Amino acid sequence: MMHLEDYLEQDARQWPDKTAVVCDDLEVTYAQLYARTVQRAEELRASGLMPGQVVCLRSSASIDFLVDYFALHMVGCVVAPLERDIPQESFDVIACELGSHSVPDGTADILYTTGTTGQSKGVMISHRTIVADAENLIGGQGFSHELVFVINGPLNHIGSLSKVYPVILLGATLMIVDGLKDLNKFFAAFDYPSTKMATFLVPASIRMLIEFSAERLAALAAKMDFIETGAAAISHADMLTLCRLLPNTRLYNTYASTETGIICTYNFNDGRCMAGCLGRPMRHSQVTITPEGLIACSGATLMSGYIGDPERTATVLHDDMVFTSDIGRLDDEGMLHLSGREGDVINVGGFKVAPTEVEDVAMAFPGVRECICISVEHKITGRALKLLVAMTEGQTLNRRELALFLKSKLEAYKVPMLYEQVEAVARTYNGKINRKYYRLPVG
Repeated sequence: MMHLEDYLEQDARQWPDKTAVVCDDLEVTYAQLYARTVQRAEELRASGLMPGQVVCLRSSASIDFLVDYFALHMVGCVVAPLERDIPQESFDVIACELGSHSVPDGTADILYTTGTTGQSKGVMISHRTIVADAENLIGGQGFSHELVFVINGPLNHIGSLSKVYPVILLGATLMIVDGLKDLNKFFAAFDYPSTKMATFLVPASIRMLIEFSAERLAALAAKMDFIETGAAAISHADMLTLCRLLPNTRLYNTYASTETGIICTYNFNDGRCMAGCLGRPMRHSQVTITPEGLIACSGATLMSGYIGDPERTATVLHDDMVFTSDIGRLDDEGMLHLSGREGDVINVGGFKVAPTEVEDVAMAFPGVRECICISVEHKITGRALKLLVAMTEGQTLNRRELALFLKSKLEAYKVPMLYEQVEAVARTYNGKINRKYYRLPVG
């Protein structure tokens, strides 16, 4: 079985002068990238690193990070990409902890989950999984040799790191942008001389671009081959807006996680724009809905387990399947639909409410920038739904009008009793709503 680095060597032979990576004002060809990687691998071996050793690596948005990542694999090490700005003390603690555990043969990476719904966990990913994820994306989204893919997210998480995989398999071009803090820099990336470009954007980033840079986004229509979103639910209102701004661009909503790998994808710019739809399972993946209505995944993209925690692994990974906490269904076309997470469901007066459904409708109300539906104590009903809403700049929330709007589109028991305007909704650094934050005492 070929590893990612075998494909890198193949690229260097077949297309030595083709641009492999662009970052700021730096460009490297495939021949240069491979040569730098081989040299770095020799340095790492000379330093005493051994095959099977777990090595922590800060995930900077740079060519140097990719060189180190590939080189460590060449040596036979297991890479644990960590957040770039993680404090050194925390870095050392994780490195020490990982060094005390053995890993299965064939392990490539240990990726840490964000911990939005619980404690962050180290997920073991195999070389086989990396290639399977790449082939799923190539077949499901139409990656090609001519594509220039713009990565703007953290390379220590599957959302962005997984886009490196198909680029290397196909000998395409990768462009690294350091986040979306500088929108001018993000849009400048698309001045690159290519007519076929793509990117991955979490829903929070899409919302920001729609709100502040809709015209600039629409101006990319001629060269934007596709945009993928995932990591969290995208609102139907934003799906429709993106379809309008980029009418000829493929717009993918993907079901993936660190534990499952890349499973399903749906081009919501298909003329139907179905809310909550995540498409059919891709080449190396299968989906089953359990009797409890939860999504279970099987195939070559699954994790090997949680490092150092066989008990937790056994609760999630068994019978060659990863059993998730996501609530879903398969329609008559075999397409997966997601309606939230089991742990997020709110029980109010005997009725179960998926907060994502409430939030999705609320996002279509004029002026709403972001929102979260939470459960709060109520002295009469015991528990009640509360909607925290962040409005676009200069606008004030009209609670009564929003309540009436929700009432016109949702069953009565799903309409929140309480409303509060907030400055922003708490999110993790990779854009997911941090629901765990709202379950804990603040202050």
